[in-house]
Amino acid sequence: MAETENIIEAKGLCKSFGSFQAVKCIDLEVKKGEIFGFLGPNGAGKSTTINMLTTMLSPTSGTAKVVGYDVVKEEAEVRENIGIVPQEILLEAQLSARQNLEFYGKLYHMDRKVMGERIPELLKMAELESRADDQVKTFSGGMKRRLEIAKAFLHRPAIIIMDEPTIGLDIQTRMVIWDKIRELNRAGITIFMTTHYLDEADLLCDRIAIMDHGEIKAIGTPEELKHSIGKDTVIEVEFTGPQEKFLKEIDKLCEKATVTENHGHMVKFTCKDPVNAIKKIIDHATHAGVKLDKVSMHEPSLDDVFVHYTGRAIREQGAENMQAKFFAVARR
Repeated sequence: MAETENIIEAKGLCKSFGSFQAVKCIDLEVKKGEIFGFLGPNGAGKSTTINMLTTMLSPTSGTAKVVGYDVVKEEAEVRENIGIVPQEILLEAQLSARQNLEFYGKLYHMDRKVMGERIPELLKMAELESRADDQVKTFSGGMKRRLEIAKAFLHRPAIIIMDEPTIGLDIQTRMVIWDKIRELNRAGITIFMTTHYLDEADLLCDRIAIMDHGEIKAIGTPEELKHSIGKDTVIEVEFTGPQEKFLKEIDKLCEKATVTENHGHMVKFTCKDPVNAIKKIIDHATHAGVKLDKVSMHEPSLDDVFVHYTGRAIREQGAENMQAKFFAVARR
């Protein structure tokens, strides 16, 4: 295995299903030790890309290496060096936390003595020491998620792939999970994560790739991505009433107007002189016979970046049983 600063390297990576090209020959590099966000709307090609990187799908063309191992020629080595935190909780509900970790370790053919040393450490990390021998079916969603993360770290992988690690959790529990992700990262583990929470990506990720229609549309740090769409102020206006005349006038105020539906009507656009623009909006609203429900302004956010590159807002998607697929392959 050649030494490299990248833990993932994909070159010209493509995947087609018949005439449909799900992933269009992408290049992707993830550096060792970083938290990397992989974002995109439903159908963007994210899951297909991840399935190739985790050896669950073979590429149609191109190459990919994970931890220096080729995903086609060295499948077993790739699987040994990655951990997966699935979107869907896949713990055995009838088993205890400790038994779940032991079962997972056996799937990786781990030495019993090594498991005996690591499991207490991981239960402590997951803050589940006092519940180690309780059945998982008695756990809260946050406890189960912490155990999933501990499970993925049991065999000390070089990289952990997390699919929507905090989906469905309340904000307090999400913050606890964020701390666990940072803790793993400080221990030298590379984190490759998908999320539909853009605040989460902004807060955690060193770099982010935005994918849509099978292509990488943009890649960079959160700040680089925000600056890539300009530094102008973003104004959002929600209104009710006649749409056509009002939007026609709004479109004259500034460039880059993006109109979407949002419980009535909403228009979002950028401009260099927001105070003057808002005054004009109020005047135009009166002339157009519409009622302004909300007017707000902010600096460009990852939400704005996402809409800029994909033309649509990010949406939550149904859970995919990625880890189940992974183990089905791993048992071959």
